[in-house]
Amino acid sequence: MTEQPENIRPWGRYDILDVQADHQVKRIQVQPGGRLSYQRHQRREEFWVIISGRGTFTLDDVDTEHGPGEVLIVPLQSKHRIACLGDEPLVFIEVQRGDYFGEDDIERFSDDYGREGTTRPH
Repeated sequence: MTEQPENIRPWGRYDILDVQADHQVKRIQVQPGGRLSYQRHQRREEFWVIISGRGTFTLDDVDTEHGPGEVLIVPLQSKHRIACLGDEPLVFIEVQRGDYFGEDDIERFSDDYGREGTTRPH
């Protein structure tokens, strides 16, 4: 059995476009019906620019619907997620600002794919 690459997720994929000491940039694609885990980060804030598709954005238990050209802000330590609406993938650019960008800085509150729990960077 072949292992999936790190950037492939049950909801879609992410591709890292740039990494610097104080920021990281990703292109994220969420497949129709896919949804990221409801999570927060202790060491980074995020800015999302929707390129295509539509999504339901949840920020601290409030749901709003968004589409192309909109900018979503995820403040440090805010609970957040996004779900793809419709038949077209949701594509957005994520700019992370902070002092650590590892995937282990995720505290999950709920997840459609069984990835519950908290991970912390060392």
